[in-house]
Amino acid sequence: MTDTPVLELTDVTFRRAGKKIIDGISLTVRAGERWALLGPNGSGKSTLLGFCGAVTFPTSGSVRVLGAELGRVELAPLRRHIGQVNPRHALGSPLTIRDVVLTGLTATIDTPMRWTPSPDELGRAEAMIDTVGLTGKADEIWPTLSQGERGRTLIARALIAQPQLLLFDEPSTGLDVAAREQLLDTIDTLDRTHPAVASILVTHHLEELPSTTTHAMLIADGQVVAAGPAPETITTDNVTTAFAHPVEVRYDDGRWTARAARKPTAWPAS
Repeated sequence: MTDTPVLELTDVTFRRAGKKIIDGISLTVRAGERWALLGPNGSGKSTLLGFCGAVTFPTSGSVRVLGAELGRVELAPLRRHIGQVNPRHALGSPLTIRDVVLTGLTATIDTPMRWTPSPDELGRAEAMIDTVGLTGKADEIWPTLSQGERGRTLIARALIAQPQLLLFDEPSTGLDVAAREQLLDTIDTLDRTHPAVASILVTHHLEELPSTTTHAMLIADGQVVAAGPAPETITTDNVTTAFAHPVEVRYDDGRWTARAARKPTAWPAS
């Protein structure tokens, strides 16, 4: 891990139809850090992730991604260094796992016309497929894949372009418990296979956080509730504040759980 800033948001705000969605948030992510972005539905998580991915611009404040300031840089080349993992990936044709992974090189949804990958690119695709635990399945087609296999395929797609920043937008959406755990195991392996890559994972379920999470930011109503090292940030008090509901948070063996805080039982007087 180094101190090189991969992402810098400085006092960003965002308004939509006159409503302030993001209200003065600052965030610095350095190489090798694994961030979680937590908050209730409608808190502004997806909007903030759009800034990080150089997809949307703030109303005010500044965004620097990989050293380039949004508004002063060509976006297409910049986005090729940002890996996006979104379970709502809109695939229009029945591509194989290999072909989906290769679209990470072209930054497209489908395979571009008249484009043929080189032997080196094909080799990189196979290596990424192996990295996410899909060895031997490269020729299986997207419509036949489980949600978990699709999620791991999208991680391989994001990795093939050798990104410096990975963005996970609720990657466990639609997964059963077993598939979720397989996906989280895959994300955890990136700490070993891609140690310098920074990442941000958006979720509102603490159980969906990888054990390799190093930092966290909790937001509510477009404002920061708490931010910093994950074990110090993802606490009962902070989560209760962010979600405006009494929640008990537990941390065990690198993983978090949350449940509604129980009120003490009133026993009848004897």
